[in-house]
Parts: sequence; structure tokens; C-alpha cells
Amino acid sequence: MPDGKPAGVPCVQLDERLRCRLFGRPERPAVCASLQPEPQMCGTGREHALQWLAWMERATAA
Repeated sequence: MPDGKPAGVPCVQLDERLRCRLFGRPERPAVCASLQPEPQMCGTGREHALQWLAWMERATAA
């Protein structure tokens, strides 16, 4: 996504299972590679993590 990913919009690099197609590849954006999961982010599972990411996107939206 040349101009960045807007908040609330899924990344175009996610596959049908919501997994990054660029994971482990040099083309993966630095911002994605720098994201380090923590217990606060992951919580009790996938739903918690997705809610946390949505909150972060809203909190940092321009």
C-alpha cells in the first residue's frame, strides 16, 4: 500500500486466512516488521488481538 494503510482497512497483503503474504520477505514494510506482540496486545486470543489492533488504528489515525 504505497501511501500507507488507512485505519480500519485490511492490508492488501493479507490472504484469506488473514496471514501476511510478505512475512519473512524483504519487501515487508519496516513498520510491520517492527511490531512486537506483547501479552497486552494478544490477550486471550485472536479476537482480543484484533480488537487491540483496531483500537491502536483508531488511536493513531491522522
